[in-house]
Amino acid sequence: MRKKIIAGNWKMNKLPNETISFFEEFVPLVKDTKNEVVICAPYTDLFYAILSAQNTNIKIGAQNMHWEENGAYTGEVSPQMLKAIGVEYVIIGHSERRQYFAETDETVNKKLKAAHNVGLKPIVCVGESLEQRESGNAKEIVTKQVKMGLKDLTNEQIASTIVAYEPIWAIGTGKTATKEDANETIKWIREEIENMYGKENADKVIIQYGGSVKSSNAKELFEMSDIDGGLVGGASLKPDEFSKIVNAV
Repeated sequence: MRKKIIAGNWKMNKLPNETISFFEEFVPLVKDTKNEVVICAPYTDLFYAILSAQNTNIKIGAQNMHWEENGAYTGEVSPQMLKAIGVEYVIIGHSERRQYFAETDETVNKKLKAAHNVGLKPIVCVGESLEQRESGNAKEIVTKQVKMGLKDLTNEQIASTIVAYEPIWAIGTGKTATKEDANETIKWIREEIENMYGKENADKVIIQYGGSVKSSNAKELFEMSDIDGGLVGGASLKPDEFSKIVNAV
């Protein structure tokens, strides 16, 4: 049985004082959950999030990183830097990174390998646009992202990789894929991983759903056969709302 991982992606939101206040309210609301809880905060909030999460059941993640260990990459942060301050998870290849910052399947693959090399747990995002979904190309697009982004890993690395299926048309729009559509696409993802790494490894991979997840739809999504939790955007900014999502199953 795969565990559920519920991760909040704060995106470019919250100042340090707001981060501390969030944790003061949020921690007691999720202390009894059996699910893994992750907060992916902006770089400037990571230190405060890590301090606030000490001695709790909440893990801290970053929203991006470079694939190089160090060097002349002004404005970038390396996986070693994240690891050194106590970050455990990192989001890789979010659709907003692909759309606004020219990330590709190739750079996603480089970052994925770099994260594994230092022991970070990567959450790799894949997903199709509304146009691609409506034209019948969703499966082709998503499985290509999986094939290119997750290639050349060891069995140990693929088993500890988390994939987040986020249909681009459902991110921040209020639209959500039906639970059946989301589960079917996640099955395509798992089948592609099985083609690459075998059934035993594919069955170990945590695959989340993301895209307008909220307390009113979390339970029905997370109870589907192949959905192993969620990557939650706007709803993760509110302690009460996010705790209801975490505790939905």
